[in-house]
Amino acid sequence: MARKKGCLGCSLPVVIVIAVVALASVVFGILAGPLGEKFGVTGLPGWMSLHLPEPKLPSEAVFHIFGFAVTNSILATWVTVIVLVLLAFFITRKPKLVPSRAQSVAESILGYIYNLCVNTAGEKDGRKFFPLVATIFLFILFNAFLALVPGYGSIIFHTVGEHEGELLRAANTDLNTPLALALITFCTVEFMGFKRLGLGYLKKFITWGDFFRAFGKIFKGKFDIMGLLSGAIMGVVGLLELIGEFIRIVSLTFRLFGNMLAGEIILLVIAYVVPYCIPTVFYGLEAFFAVIQALVFGVLTIVYISLAVTSHDAGEHHKAA
Repeated sequence: MARKKGCLGCSLPVVIVIAVVALASVVFGILAGPLGEKFGVTGLPGWMSLHLPEPKLPSEAVFHIFGFAVTNSILATWVTVIVLVLLAFFITRKPKLVPSRAQSVAESILGYIYNLCVNTAGEKDGRKFFPLVATIFLFILFNAFLALVPGYGSIIFHTVGEHEGELLRAANTDLNTPLALALITFCTVEFMGFKRLGLGYLKKFITWGDFFRAFGKIFKGKFDIMGLLSGAIMGVVGLLELIGEFIRIVSLTFRLFGNMLAGEIILLVIAYVVPYCIPTVFYGLEAFFAVIQALVFGVLTIVYISLAVTSHDAGEHHKAA
């Protein structure tokens, strides 16, 4: 059997054409960007001219409904929800015993998330919390992936006051969306903690029992300094645990918001400095980081819920048994 020559199974002329096109894209990108202007390159066609990127932290109102501002990030959220619903409809409309490519990909993703939930929280709780974790994961992931579609953020809307703005903005880069997801996780964690353990859920926050017992011994003529110290330490630990519950809202919010916003700014800057060919590499990196961020948010959600529904007296019952 004759052995193919060239690179990666391609013939040498094809490899040369690809290399020339890639090199031309890089050269034209440098000439069209600010580096070209710095070297005195002028008179380029209008379609090659680039505008200085202006990242904006707050989202922009596109229109109002009963006085409520509908921002470009809210529109992007609706687009994400519609895309997810349509994908779910078309993939599950006619499931096959031998899955199609789309069905196979969907089953692989959901199967991975399901196994992650079961391995973290156990079979019973993993099945119960899987829908929430999978929804959060897919929502964050598709929010990020849709923002990478060429032209997604290039649609401009005009208001009555001659104001221009982006019609769609990646929802993950608006602080309100990560905050909303963090609050959903927080409320679910606290609700499930009280539902499963009742008022006993508060035991991990109210841990001053040993301190007050040691303090009560003083009135009986017994001064237990070690009991007072260890009790005070346990009380402070419980207080820190309570503060940590609310710190989770901040950490979940700013981890997702900061990484997604930073990625978008990097793409804008790279696309402005060296447009055309080179930014495609960063598109791939941004897609990879989107998967990581969605996975981290989902994993932390199932871990927090799993910790909340676990009895804090489990260790004591185990010892007693």
